[in-house]
Amino acid sequence: MSTLRLGDKAPNFDAETSEGKINFYDFLGDSWGILFSHPADYTPVCTTELGAAAKYRDEFEKRNVKVMALSVDGVESHKDWIKDINETQNTTVNFPIIADEDRKVADLYDMIHPNADNTLTVRSVYVIAPDKTIKLMITYPASTGRNFDELLRVIDSLQLTAYKKVATPANWKSGEDVVISPSVNNEEAKKLFPKGFKEVKPYLRMTPQPE
Repeated sequence: MSTLRLGDKAPNFDAETSEGKINFYDFLGDSWGILFSHPADYTPVCTTELGAAAKYRDEFEKRNVKVMALSVDGVESHKDWIKDINETQNTTVNFPIIADEDRKVADLYDMIHPNADNTLTVRSVYVIAPDKTIKLMITYPASTGRNFDELLRVIDSLQLTAYKKVATPANWKSGEDVVISPSVNNEEAKKLFPKGFKEVKPYLRMTPQPE
């Protein structure tokens, strides 16, 4: 099995989920997507994460992002666990959870790391663009819960930089100044960035975030 890298096509798959049988590409349609894995059902950190993902639904929808989770347990287990998540996290899980009992999807996406655990998935996150290419991969150990504010920040950056000739600096948040891509010369920059720009160094030019 080859390792997935940024820019690769996200593998398509059919899977049973807590919301019925789903084809991944059909589910995503023209949206951006987040696919994230969980070590197992009824685990404490995952319970908080799935609750957090559900609470961020409006933020994901604003950005045209669809969410799908994965765990190596079965559909019935997922459905019972969702009741616990809804109760303890005071939310309603509003996205499908893949039942990956045969680890087919976990293997496709390299979510099993044998030196960490032979049977459970690590906390992998994939952000997938509408053209089905992988734009972001983050892997956390099973013991560390994910930061969903960071996922939103990264998606804001990915969506901005996909369509504008800019990059986002360290700790950037939507609305803050951005960096002009080095491939754009100053003459082009004047046309592309009517709000103007500040040349800190010839290779470091800052401009207000384009609309």
